[in-house]
Amino acid sequence: MEHPENDEAYKGLVVNAGIEHPSSVNPYLKARKRPQRQALSVNDYVDGIVKGDTVTLSRAVTLIESVLPEHQVLAQEVIEKCLPYSGNSVRIGISGVPGAGKSTSIDVFGTHVLEEYGGKLAVLAIDPSSERTKGSILGDKTRMEKLSVHPKSFIRPSPSAGSLGGVARKTRETIILCEAAGYDKIFVETVGVGQSETAVHSMVDFFLLLQVAGTGDELQGIKRGIMEMADGIVINKCDGDNVQRSQMAAAHFRNALHLFPMPDSGWSPKVLTYSGFYGLGIKEIWEMIYQYIDFVKHNGYFDYRRNEQSKYWMYETINEHLKNSFYQNPKVEEMLEFKENQVLQGVQTSFAAAKQLLDVYYSTLK
Repeated sequence: MEHPENDEAYKGLVVNAGIEHPSSVNPYLKARKRPQRQALSVNDYVDGIVKGDTVTLSRAVTLIESVLPEHQVLAQEVIEKCLPYSGNSVRIGISGVPGAGKSTSIDVFGTHVLEEYGGKLAVLAIDPSSERTKGSILGDKTRMEKLSVHPKSFIRPSPSAGSLGGVARKTRETIILCEAAGYDKIFVETVGVGQSETAVHSMVDFFLLLQVAGTGDELQGIKRGIMEMADGIVINKCDGDNVQRSQMAAAHFRNALHLFPMPDSGWSPKVLTYSGFYGLGIKEIWEMIYQYIDFVKHNGYFDYRRNEQSKYWMYETINEHLKNSFYQNPKVEEMLEFKENQVLQGVQTSFAAAKQLLDVYYSTLK
């Protein structure tokens, strides 16, 4: 395109043509092909997991988390073959309100138990997902500075993605794989809100509740549902000028526990104080956990609880498959939006619409 400055009227003005810009891509750089990851068979997965290969274990967990039907079939076969190698760990659930220091505590607890008792530790963290974008930060490893580089630890965060039940089931399946890989201590960290505690409580041997003092209303932490699930309560951040408040909070929790009926395990939950930041009181917490494990193994509650959990997850899996079968039914998918609009327009009640959809679903099963 000619510049207007080159017109006769501007003949005294000279405009240089300029230079051609070189390509931003190096012409001598050859395109490198990324090596494709080799597909593993069921036996490859099982052999790698049993040998303790963390790469194979990670790939197997990814397989469990996949929503592709072919991946689910493969994952279930791997889990079935790993089942005989599982069940030999201590499973500990760790919960608490956001900001109670769960990730920091896990880092301190995990480092202590690996140094004092040896063995291997797996940390399965359920990370909350955005309700709007379904995305998760999955940043728990950044707060587990020591464990994340420890050769005997395995940390795996999973997004809740709005479906806590599904993630909880997959976490339970991941526990089986971790146990088959030789991890004799399993930590399961919850998102710390809603029904997550119930889901995690149904897959662990010891449920530890983290609390903090000096945050305002101490009674906020004394909720019957969560308190009845706890096998042990610890008050974090018991250091500096917060020591007296922490000890007072511990006394409140002890008094509250006396009002609840004795748990089925026969164990009276203990309340301890500690400082995750300064590593104070960690030894006493682990002594409490192992004391509890010895207690319930001696009276038979340990095996009873494991059996009840297996039964619970059988029914949960049935419920989830029935739900998926309903929503993935072609006839139901065709009618769903229409019925939804009828309900929104006030033409039909929610209950009548639901019954018609269920009737259509049942008719396809005949």
